[in-house]
Amino acid sequence: MATGPRTERNATPMNVTVVICTYNRCLCLARALESVAAQVLPDSVRWEVLVIDNNSTDHTRDVVEEFSKRFPGRFRCVLEPQQGLSFARNTGVRESRGTMLAFTDDDVTVEPTWLQNLTAPMETAKCGGVGGRTLIAGTFSPPKWMKLDGEDNLGAPLAALFDYGLRPCSLRWPPYGANMAFRKEMFEKYGLFRIDLGIGPGNRIPNEDTEFGRRLMAAGEQLVYAPSAVVYHPVFENRLRKSYFLGWFFDYGRATVREWKCKPDILGIPRRYFSIANMIGFRLPQRTFRWIGTFSPQQRFFNKCRAWSMAGQIVETYRLARDSKGQKGDPTERAKIGYGAHT
Repeated sequence: MATGPRTERNATPMNVTVVICTYNRCLCLARALESVAAQVLPDSVRWEVLVIDNNSTDHTRDVVEEFSKRFPGRFRCVLEPQQGLSFARNTGVRESRGTMLAFTDDDVTVEPTWLQNLTAPMETAKCGGVGGRTLIAGTFSPPKWMKLDGEDNLGAPLAALFDYGLRPCSLRWPPYGANMAFRKEMFEKYGLFRIDLGIGPGNRIPNEDTEFGRRLMAAGEQLVYAPSAVVYHPVFENRLRKSYFLGWFFDYGRATVREWKCKPDILGIPRRYFSIANMIGFRLPQRTFRWIGTFSPQQRFFNKCRAWSMAGQIVETYRLARDSKGQKGDPTERAKIGYGAHT
């Protein structure tokens, strides 16, 4: 059930839909929506905010209804009872009215110029999507073992940090779900977010957002970086433990395996078993030696996280090889079939 009036079929087309998926975070959501409501856009731009309530049991619905009353026709809420971020985001894509879809999270705040700057490149350039700049909200002093600069940093698991400087450029890496936008036609052309990825009950596997970006880039679509589209992400207390990062990297390793294409068997033996032997016999020891042999606390812990990521790859590769026994087709490929089918 949606709140707010629906746009008539013959009305002026909607330019932009902001999609925010949420689950039991009504206080954070209120702050996020307040910042989105303050967007400064030209009068000619028609835009809406679509909140996907992923079966919340708190006051999420009340929060969105309050914004709907304050800003008539701007805010809508759609219920997605199937738990999981990919299900929620896919519902947001289907229910959106805009020709461009901007995604952000329910725990961030955005600058007043965020939406204008995030979607502007798609108005002026032939690109399929845009990634904005995500920074830490407020002041933060990382512990001595945490590296937040350079390529080998922990910014992604800490606060979805995405910062390639102050100059616009073409992206070599896909943006994160906290600050990204795509033309709606990209979903119509390449499918929705994969439902075997994405955080949900019993599933901590990330990458549904970055996998979609990689899918577009592999197809030849251009993604660009918009540094003036700024989002601020808080740092949560439970993310300041080493165990959190090790768990995140383990699950990230599992997610990367799910993105790999299954190659043909070798002499009747599933290729994944050869991959496991290579990872256990060579790649995991290599990463372990780098971890143990590093003296810098920051680099040492990052190398340890990479070893945990490799362990996740081994576990997931074995699981997929085991599950494929006696079954027709690859289990990962079978799971992907559903990403555009949920209604």
